[in-house]
Amino acid sequence: MQLFVNDLTVMDFSYLCAQRGMVGESWIVDVVLDGELNEESMVLDFGKVKKELKFLIDEYVDHKLLVPAEHAFSKIKRDANSGEVKVDFLRPDGKSIHLLCPAEAYAFVYATEVDIESVGQYLKEVIATHLPSNVDGIELILRPEVINTPFYHYTHGLKKHDGNCQRIAHGHRSKVVVYENDELNLDWQEYWSKRWQDIYIGSEEDIIDGQQSVLSEFVEDITTHFFFNYESSQGEFSLAIPKSECDIVNTDSTVECLAQFMALELKQQRSQSSFKVLAFEGVGKGAIAYA
Repeated sequence: MQLFVNDLTVMDFSYLCAQRGMVGESWIVDVVLDGELNEESMVLDFGKVKKELKFLIDEYVDHKLLVPAEHAFSKIKRDANSGEVKVDFLRPDGKSIHLLCPAEAYAFVYATEVDIESVGQYLKEVIATHLPSNVDGIELILRPEVINTPFYHYTHGLKKHDGNCQRIAHGHRSKVVVYENDELNLDWQEYWSKRWQDIYIGSEEDIIDGQQSVLSEFVEDITTHFFFNYESSQGEFSLAIPKSECDIVNTDSTVECLAQFMALELKQQRSQSSFKVLAFEGVGKGAIAYA
């Protein structure tokens, strides 16, 4: 007997990629359970599937940075005293990425790449230990949203957030919709898709001098990187990332602020036009701004 739940949850996270750098991603999760009927004539109560499995997925992947622990570029150092973990992703050509964060900010995928297969296996191993004895197996179907218009992948951190959004490197795969003078404008959508493809969106106030960063000694040339640092309720977060893979905003990087940033940027380029921007944050949610 099989039990299935489609659209169980959406995982919003970022991962490290040798070619693309730090990539924001959003995957929808479907689940199929194999097993015998229990005393309630069920494989597992739908309420438990939706609550308990979603909790595990959120706990182990959502709003984290996924690190391919077996990739040659990945260097991981744990501090047992502070609970912090330092990650160096030693990409060549001055494109290394460095982080020092609380352990909860990461998920370590023991594979050479972070992809649907390796993350699915990672989650299956986590969930298998929490299933009742009558459940023999689990299949996780991870899939990106089908988007037929321009979209982008971005990573950010929200230091003022009470929850897991405060983690400095989590992200989303998001579509964008732009109206100019009440007419849908695909050219502007493509503009943002290209500008924010595999980008880290950093807040200006979180940038610190590279020489003051605990990560500076691990960067070959500190002039090539932005250094970010902030402290929030989950601990202190530090990041060094190539400037070429960043866009800096003078506000927080909430989706509300990003939508307004986009609208104002377009208004500066065409002052005689009016703009409406729908900026998505992952799947099925976002903000609307006007300029």
